[in-house]
Amino acid sequence: MAQKSDPNSKLIAENRQARYHYAIEDDLEAGIVLMGSEVKSLRTGQSNIAESYASVENGELWLINSYIAAYKEAGVFGHEERRHRKLLVSKKELSRLWTAVGREGMTLVPLAMYFNDRGRVKLKLGIAKGKKLADKRETEAKRDWNRQKQRLLKQHG
Repeated sequence: MAQKSDPNSKLIAENRQARYHYAIEDDLEAGIVLMGSEVKSLRTGQSNIAESYASVENGELWLINSYIAAYKEAGVFGHEERRHRKLLVSKKELSRLWTAVGREGMTLVPLAMYFNDRGRVKLKLGIAKGKKLADKRETEAKRDWNRQKQRLLKQHG
């Protein structure tokens, strides 16, 4: 019998360009501190994490420059669209991230924002290293070759 997908779990936003611009070495799931109007806005799917990044500041992990659209029905109790949002990780994970970011060229890139099976907003973070232009070309060439290979196998086989 097929598994039913949970109605609470839903992809909110995805950073598709992250895997093109960065080599993802490791990833982790983090909780995020939100206001009520932000959660309501996320339920309607109005957000963007493409230009955002995460940073360790003053012993805490922050999501910077992420966009969550204003919720009209909130009125004066709304939220700021591009505010810094605190991310929730364990102290052990935070120290691991701190050392990873301390290395040269490493950064914390949000990969996806989603509701988990309990209806909580989670953020999938990648510990990444920026790709050079030659690396991007190589990745694109591999992807093109795999597509062409699949077409050939489909035609002849």
